[in-house]
Amino acid sequence: MLKNFIDTLKVPQFQEKVLFTLLAIIAYRIGTVIPIPGINIEAVKSMFAAQKNGFLDFLNMFSGGALNRMSIFSLGVMPYINASIIMNLMQGAHVIPYLDKLAKEGEHGKKKISKITKLMTLVIATIHSFGLTMALTKMSTPTRMCVVIDPSSSWIILTIATLVTGTILIMWLGEQITEKGIGNGVSIIIFAGIVERLPHAVINIVKLVNMEEFSILFVLILAFIVTGVLVLVVWVETAQRRIPIHYAKRMIGRRMYGGQTSFLPIKVDQSGVIAVIFSVSILSAPLALAQFTPNWAIWNFPLTKKIGQYITNDSIIYNLVYVSFIIFFCYFYNSISFNPKELAENMKKSAAFIPGIRPGEPTSIYIQKVLEKVTLSGALFVASLAVLPDYLRSIMKVPFFFGGTSLLIVVGVSLDTIGQIESYIIMRHYEGFAKDARIKGKWFKR
Repeated sequence: MLKNFIDTLKVPQFQEKVLFTLLAIIAYRIGTVIPIPGINIEAVKSMFAAQKNGFLDFLNMFSGGALNRMSIFSLGVMPYINASIIMNLMQGAHVIPYLDKLAKEGEHGKKKISKITKLMTLVIATIHSFGLTMALTKMSTPTRMCVVIDPSSSWIILTIATLVTGTILIMWLGEQITEKGIGNGVSIIIFAGIVERLPHAVINIVKLVNMEEFSILFVLILAFIVTGVLVLVVWVETAQRRIPIHYAKRMIGRRMYGGQTSFLPIKVDQSGVIAVIFSVSILSAPLALAQFTPNWAIWNFPLTKKIGQYITNDSIIYNLVYVSFIIFFCYFYNSISFNPKELAENMKKSAAFIPGIRPGEPTSIYIQKVLEKVTLSGALFVASLAVLPDYLRSIMKVPFFFGGTSLLIVVGVSLDTIGQIESYIIMRHYEGFAKDARIKGKWFKR
């Protein structure tokens, strides 16, 4: 495989794909360091340093570090991700019949769904940018430094337009990477933003070792834990529950068909990071309220103060609600993306059956029970991965953001990109084999 990959790197078409992907990532990284006009950067850095890996740091991870710089790409790809997930959920839940009709129209329907997703992204980005802009006008650091130098109406309009344009530009870059580069464009952009933090983390660890705040033994233990968690994530992301399926023998004309044995793969983590993103999106409202308007009160009741006291990233209440949402959305996503009744009906039409299970309704019930058990194990793992690293980080005092969500994204994107590269290698070898076969065929004809 490694030899085939090295050989593929020598192919001009593949080199162009790699180069285009790298240039698109560089363009994105340049945008993350261009600040919004009228922002006090020192006040922003002071505010992020004071909140210590809280909700804002989580959003900063999805923006590739653009949020703590208040750059033109501060919203990142979150509006597009939310719009895409909402569209997928509405299609799976059959909420809007028009979307179901478009999904069955093939490539033409996919283009229309893509246009609707982009329009929804524009709406969500406008709402997010308006909320962030208004919050910036009221934000201040613990030292009473104002984040916005001159919060005039013209500045508000300019900032909203800048943030929305930045999100649309990121979405366009992602589409270009998908079409002309390697891997899924939006995922690659998120991946680049997360991996960009790794060198800074390593440098910080080395500095702390030189200052004798961390021992070599502690660093080795930390590296062992990170490696172990990474291996566990890869194992779970690739784990499947395989249900054996047999095909009955049938006579069609003078030929015998069927008799083969196959399996139905059910992934342990079917939803991936979607459940985490949805959970964070719901919990972001009270957390953002507490972060951006710390002194807001209703009828002399300190609303945001109470939210900040009881619903914070370090509180037990927040983590319990967070875990509950993750488990719920794992089941919800699997229920709309995996239809046991339809699958059992298709198996019955194809003369396929599960050994020991009658076709039809019993097969549907059996698949549903297996799906529920597999979903529970996957949901518990994702919830643990999303919560436990925060406790480990607070206990071990690790000076960088080491979260389970970032691990899920990095592993998922890496596996998906590797799979696409393998497909490209197989396609290239197949085309070469077909070309050789055509040449030999012409030679034999002569």
